[in-house]
Amino acid sequence: MPSRCSVRSLRYTSTRSNPIRAKTCQLYLITPPSFDAGGAKSFAEIMPAALDGGAVACIQLRLKDVSDDDIRRACDVLRPVAQDRDVAFILNDRADLAAELGCDGVHVGQEDTPYPDARALVGDEGIIGVTCKADRDLAFEAGDAGADYVAFGAFFPSTTKKITTPADTDILSWWQEMMLVPCVAIGGITVDNCETIIEAGADFLAVGGGVWNYPDGPGAAVKGFNEKMAV
Repeated sequence: MPSRCSVRSLRYTSTRSNPIRAKTCQLYLITPPSFDAGGAKSFAEIMPAALDGGAVACIQLRLKDVSDDDIRRACDVLRPVAQDRDVAFILNDRADLAAELGCDGVHVGQEDTPYPDARALVGDEGIIGVTCKADRDLAFEAGDAGADYVAFGAFFPSTTKKITTPADTDILSWWQEMMLVPCVAIGGITVDNCETIIEAGADFLAVGGGVWNYPDGPGAAVKGFNEKMAV
């Protein structure tokens, strides 16, 4: 079953009493772009350590340069691990596969499926997040169109993605003053550097390597993020 509680935590509500605004920042995990020789089954053994290490709102499956069947196999293995813990499972780029495979939603970039097409595929109940980089106009367009969240970044150098549009924390503060749609901060975020992002007003921290490559393990990283977000 889709993780409805976590879905609601990512959804925009039109009232000024939006419960998201009353909550602390939340953690949004992103998988590595590729798995080791053990594939998704091996990663499924690592995921619980992170998801059980503290509060996690969702996890995004972001695989690069793989076939549709590879994505299907990974979803079949990893989605239940997340949803059984009431953690929303988001697929990167592919709204068609997100709908087919029972994902809670999809994250689309500016070069991916246009928002209206993605919404038609995942339906009104599906989460749709949109990459806006550091572009305020793109964020306004996505929010007005009905996106459930907008993603800003990158705020720090990343080990998983080439940075073409560095973002400043001012965009997070500005967004909180202008809009109710939740914002996600992404790009090189770690336990050690996340405080300025949290203080600027990010609703969610999107983290990949900062969790999976943490020296003390993913569970310790999630615990560390939760401690920073609770302050």
